[in-house]
Amino acid sequence: MLENHQEYLKTSPYSLNKKEKRLQFTKYMNELTKYHFESCHEYSLMLKGLNFSIDKNYALEELPFLPVGLFKEFELTSVPKEKIVKTMTSSGTSGQRVSKILLDSATARSQSRCLSYIINSFIGNKRCPMIILDTELVKKDPRLFSARGAGIIGFSMFGRDVFFALDQDMNLRVEELKNWIDAHKSNKIVMFGYTYIVWQFFQQVLQKQEIFLDIPDGELFHIGGWKKLRDKSVSAEKFRHDLKQVCGNIYVRDYYGMVEQLGSVFVECEYGHKHCSIFSDIITRRAKDFSPCDFGEVGIIELMSVLPSSYPGHIILTEDEGRILGEDDCPCGRKGKYFEILGRIKKAEIRGCSDTYGQ
Repeated sequence: MLENHQEYLKTSPYSLNKKEKRLQFTKYMNELTKYHFESCHEYSLMLKGLNFSIDKNYALEELPFLPVGLFKEFELTSVPKEKIVKTMTSSGTSGQRVSKILLDSATARSQSRCLSYIINSFIGNKRCPMIILDTELVKKDPRLFSARGAGIIGFSMFGRDVFFALDQDMNLRVEELKNWIDAHKSNKIVMFGYTYIVWQFFQQVLQKQEIFLDIPDGELFHIGGWKKLRDKSVSAEKFRHDLKQVCGNIYVRDYYGMVEQLGSVFVECEYGHKHCSIFSDIITRRAKDFSPCDFGEVGIIELMSVLPSSYPGHIILTEDEGRILGEDDCPCGRKGKYFEILGRIKKAEIRGCSDTYGQ
């Protein structure tokens, strides 16, 4: 959909203030909702049941959302099947249904482009040597090409001389890793991995073997559920501290995202806040009646993205709880809403790339 809004795509991801963003974002979200209403039969039926009017321009809080679980029940698409070039699936435990997200070339291109703008705003446009804290098998085995594989392939494009730290059996390639780091110590090193995999197969192995990697300048981006780590009483603070103990001078950034809205990621800033870019927005809703929460009030997270055009996933109600902390006033200087994730809502299905790996 943003193929027709090139100037918006060129805007710095965190540069628009509340008034500027809301004006443009509301326009695009109304356009997307009407487009999907006319293009996706199942979506149209659902919105008709909600008395949606194609002639009305809605406020963001009034636009209808889809529960994320619907993508496990239906293959929703707003383009002809012959235009689908890629089917992405969410991660799930054995026996769980998974979401199926159908992408055409335009949607895939917009997602990749916007992800690049967001990540480059943190690490710069120059490609750095990169360590992927996972196995290269995820790029080759179609059984693993879900959100986990897509995340790795997508993030790899920001690096050069990419090194996969784990072998096909998920063992840490210690000696090869040391040699690779020695060869790149004069450069900033960017690292990427899924939260539980980083902890279990990287940090814990280095700690048990009393290995210190001595990275002089590094930045780790990690994504994925915290459930298994919280079960082990590993907080975000301990996660960061213990990684620095075995790696050296690295900056650790958590970020939030899901396969249902690829490209619209929410990266943690220097103050520990997850930020909305100009391509996405967040609303929190009260469980009792789905009314919008006030800032600081805990609610169910609703995510909006201007990117999905091949499927009606532009407004989804997640199974996560959180609260919006503020807008345009984070000390890091980035404009837009910033928030925190508090965990899964009660009785929500367990999911997440790293949480489900061991299961």
